[in-house]
Amino acid sequence: MNQKTKSQIFISIFVTVLVAFGGGYLAGTHSFSFTQFDAEASERADMRAFWKVWDMLDQKYVSSTTTDPISSEVRMQGAIKGLVDSLGDPYTVFLTPEEKTNFDESITGLFDGIGMEVGIRDNMITVVAPLKNSPSEKAGLRSGDKIIKIDGVDSIKMSTDEAISLIRGPKGTVVVLEVAREGEAAPLKISVTRDTIVIPTIETEIKDDVFIIRLYSFGASATTEFKTALRQYVASQKSKLILDLRGNPGGYLDAAVDITSWFLPAGKPIVLEDFGTGQTQKIFRSKGYNVFDPKDKMIILIDQGSASASEIVAGALQEHGVAQLVGMQSFGKGSVQELVDITPTTALKVTIAQWLTPQGKSISDGGLVPNVEIKFDPELYREQDRDTQLEKALELLK
Repeated sequence: MNQKTKSQIFISIFVTVLVAFGGGYLAGTHSFSFTQFDAEASERADMRAFWKVWDMLDQKYVSSTTTDPISSEVRMQGAIKGLVDSLGDPYTVFLTPEEKTNFDESITGLFDGIGMEVGIRDNMITVVAPLKNSPSEKAGLRSGDKIIKIDGVDSIKMSTDEAISLIRGPKGTVVVLEVAREGEAAPLKISVTRDTIVIPTIETEIKDDVFIIRLYSFGASATTEFKTALRQYVASQKSKLILDLRGNPGGYLDAAVDITSWFLPAGKPIVLEDFGTGQTQKIFRSKGYNVFDPKDKMIILIDQGSASASEIVAGALQEHGVAQLVGMQSFGKGSVQELVDITPTTALKVTIAQWLTPQGKSISDGGLVPNVEIKFDPELYREQDRDTQLEKALELLK
């Protein structure tokens, strides 16, 4: 496909965002059908025991630590939280009013905090990626850091939402994180000053004869800004492209599908949504924008901070032979959560499916393995401004 044809296709295609999920969060594509509580199910679960405990607490309980009464609403929220926690799924959580408020604010892309994505790895709160130019990045937090304590509070058994509620706070205040880092003999204490966080989206650069697109998140503006970046790539008349997804923790599902569609013919599978045994998989396919010339060369940079939507794009383009992956193994966040309002102030974030690559590999099962593995050297970058992973990608494209 020549440069003129690419440009013509660009002019005629419009990108529409339909469905959103943040770090695996999904909204708008499924609905829950609630039925009346089944008496037989109630007997199997022996709800009589639950209500007996409830009545005993009403009759007998006296707090050993406070004189303030504990409302029935707070007790019920605690009971629901315990029910959800019994599943052992770190991404299925009951959101209290405070946690739901924090979650709603994070989806808008503007909030006070330290600017990083966290997840669960090895049953510990783990930094997926600090956002570019965020307080967390400036303070020295890295992808893969395991958070042991938050302001002195043990975080080993916390859910991600519980940890986030402690980490976030008003602009100008300080949070102290104690982290375990690979290669360090002892935990590190890192103080971070909170600020208003604006999630970055995209940057472009031309280095030698290679066009570089750095995509930092799959936010609401990602599809539009990526289309603009690709238009710049076409206008540059370069035939070598690097898509940098390092430290990109994910965002909108449709942004991932739309962005991948610029590189694949119509109908090619991008990601499979698997609902479990006996359920029909849902296949998200390329919309066929496909302006990328097959003769052009492409490399995608990934690392342990590349998660969710990043893994969808990178996995699809790797398996379809469009791009090589260079860097380190990705985070492995391929489960899908739906947010269901329980009351006006609380919600349930529940895992409903997992993402599979076009060839059926679970993204959550260890993430994506790069074609060429190379570590990022932070000391070399700090002292000489040398990016070892980018240098390798440029070398491979020569």
